[in-house]
Amino acid sequence: MNLRDLESAVELAPKTGRQPAIFIGHGSPMNIIRDNAFTRSLRELGERHGRPAAVLVISAHWLTRGETRVSVNPAPPTIHDFGGFPEELYRLRYPAPGQPRIAQGLVDEVTSIRIHEDHEMGLDHGAWGILHHLWPDATVPVFQMSIDYDKPPAWHHELGKQLRRLRERGVLILGSGNVVHNLRRISWDESDPSVPSWALEFDAWVKDRLEQGDHAALSGYAKLGETARLAVPTNDHYLPMLYTLGAMLPGEQVRFTHESFQNGSISMRCFEAA
Repeated sequence: MNLRDLESAVELAPKTGRQPAIFIGHGSPMNIIRDNAFTRSLRELGERHGRPAAVLVISAHWLTRGETRVSVNPAPPTIHDFGGFPEELYRLRYPAPGQPRIAQGLVDEVTSIRIHEDHEMGLDHGAWGILHHLWPDATVPVFQMSIDYDKPPAWHHELGKQLRRLRERGVLILGSGNVVHNLRRISWDESDPSVPSWALEFDAWVKDRLEQGDHAALSGYAKLGETARLAVPTNDHYLPMLYTLGAMLPGEQVRFTHESFQNGSISMRCFEAA
């Protein structure tokens, strides 16, 4: 092996030390094929953290009722769970391998509830649409855990705490959703600068609570009343953030990796704790 081959092998080797907990505001599927400030921030994030042993994704687009599932599929297919977009998106594939061994370890790690193994789940666009920019070569193993949509926000934060030890084993925890996500008030202009005041207010409140480490307030976001109801009309995109927060270690601070709005009513806020 020559020096160049050795350097390449070192670069491609997975990192087994502690990995970060990350939240990504993924927005429209169009971001999968966009070159913009958001997607460039994802590429920078992937380059900075190198190659984890595996990535666990909690996505807004895998919701279950009355149970939590984890994918043990060794070859998760690319799921195009969206409609009405350019044909280019449907031709894309993200053939990352699964990680059944670590996924099955998660089943043992979580003791508060029973985690059910899922042998068929692929990668929804909340997962592969982000990973496509983080690790374009699709060689980092990925598995997903579902969100039990019957449970209250604080329950998800507590479950996230049981994922912390995975980080010590080289698993990057990735929540994929959006802090503000109101498709009923969406602007069809992706770069519309006229963001509603309630969206700006809620996003700023979340940022402040994140900086203060006030996870209890973030779990109890509904207490903000009408502002919260407009910003989070359904909390499927909000809940992944609570898993990221739960997976943070005591004393860790968040670092914002991207801040913007798309389509008027979608916050693209992203952060990491490492």
